[in-house]
Amino acid sequence: MEFDLEKYQPMPVRYELRYVMLKKLGEGEDPLPDVHGREETKRDVIRAVLSNSHPYLVSREGTGKTRLAESLAKLLPPVPKIKGCPYNCDPKWPEDWKCPSCRDEEDPEIEFISGKERYSRIQGNEYTNEAKILGVKDIQAIVQGGSPTDPRTFIGTGVLRGNRGIVVVDELPAIPTKVQVLFHPMLQEDKIILEEYAWERPVDLFFIATGNPTGFAHVNRIPEPLLDRLEMIPMGLPDEVVEREIMYRERFRVYEDFFVEREEPPMQEPLYIGPMALRRRIAAPWWIVEVIAKTTRYTRDCPNIDRGASIRGSIKALDHTYSTTEMRGGRVSNLSDTVRGLDLALRGRVRIRADLIGFDEGVGDAMAKTNEVVEDVMWYAVRDVGERILAGLDVSDRALAKEIDGLISTGGGIGDLEVGSAVSEALDWMDDAGPAEAQHLVNNLEDQLRECTEGVDPDTVSEYRLSGLELLANALLATGTVSSFSDQSQIFVPKRMEE
Repeated sequence: MEFDLEKYQPMPVRYELRYVMLKKLGEGEDPLPDVHGREETKRDVIRAVLSNSHPYLVSREGTGKTRLAESLAKLLPPVPKIKGCPYNCDPKWPEDWKCPSCRDEEDPEIEFISGKERYSRIQGNEYTNEAKILGVKDIQAIVQGGSPTDPRTFIGTGVLRGNRGIVVVDELPAIPTKVQVLFHPMLQEDKIILEEYAWERPVDLFFIATGNPTGFAHVNRIPEPLLDRLEMIPMGLPDEVVEREIMYRERFRVYEDFFVEREEPPMQEPLYIGPMALRRRIAAPWWIVEVIAKTTRYTRDCPNIDRGASIRGSIKALDHTYSTTEMRGGRVSNLSDTVRGLDLALRGRVRIRADLIGFDEGVGDAMAKTNEVVEDVMWYAVRDVGERILAGLDVSDRALAKEIDGLISTGGGIGDLEVGSAVSEALDWMDDAGPAEAQHLVNNLEDQLRECTEGVDPDTVSEYRLSGLELLANALLATGTVSSFSDQSQIFVPKRMEE
């Protein structure tokens, strides 16, 4: 394999995963073919990857959590490392990112590590400690004269072995709570802290945790700051048809060619990508951002919720909304994208009232109930954003409802709106009605759509208009202007919880 070191640019592992995931989605491939069934779980994992977030897979034992994590490692391309470095230092890293030994290398030799090799698994149990997660002293080096406080007399274990790759912590809740806090700086600041050596070591990793739900034996409390940095994803058992297929695939077999020497598959090409290849090329209109912000804020006052979402919940909900739009190949986020973004972001960051969850309900049922509560809160957010829009319009709500009903029932026509129609007037007003204080933070496409749609792809403009139309339709439903539309299946309407 020929490698162009000049052309190569170091890229964080989470960016590599995002790039490969988007590429496979764009080509119509299943990015996680090793996991059969559990499509909603896979979609949430993909959503988390596209948002640069860390999945926390929760289920009973034997559902395939570890296999899903391993399948992500297979997506990783090979990368160059300084030959012999146990921490996989990149030859083009700045000096302060390299380990103490590699900093002394002026013209180091290079070798490659494959995606399969960029994987480290830490088995969590009651005996998991700092030594298993971070490392131990190299007694032999100390005997030979090395200082016990010199980082070069330190041997990295779990996390450092997975540097520049995927680190999976199996059964996170089985690890004592006081030990779990070691993961906090890795997720918050991309570094590990070795206090004994006065050494803060940068790390580049994609972190995945797995665990059994509360109530299982050896389940410890996960610190709230750590849980707030993970995206909780339930992983249930497959349905009967898929389980039968898995039985056939993985039953015991005797392979006649087991001892025959096999050719190694050719190594993938390294990625030569830059930041431009990773940027989002989609838009979230201001009304979508407002719905997300209000929903997360309302969780803090909702009587059905004991603990509301953190600010990180708002941030992640917007990220996951963008990612959902990318997953469906869209260019403009809508309410359907938004509810999926909110579900993933908030289910691990809010705690609903205990009496809303049945005593015998499993983890999947409990998370589904949380999704139900979040969607109910979202209904109020959509209503309040919609009421603000309707209050600013100089058109009749009834006339607006009649036109929207006609557009929905015919399944289109949004790109050819008559100038001066009620819908046209409403959508034009919405272009300029967003909060002014955040306008400098929008991306180029969002700015173009808000200022002027000329020069923007017509399909993108149509998506943008449809997103606004959907919000208007929800506003008219929430305020009681109409009880329903002729073909309401064409739009997303948040569900209310049953009283």
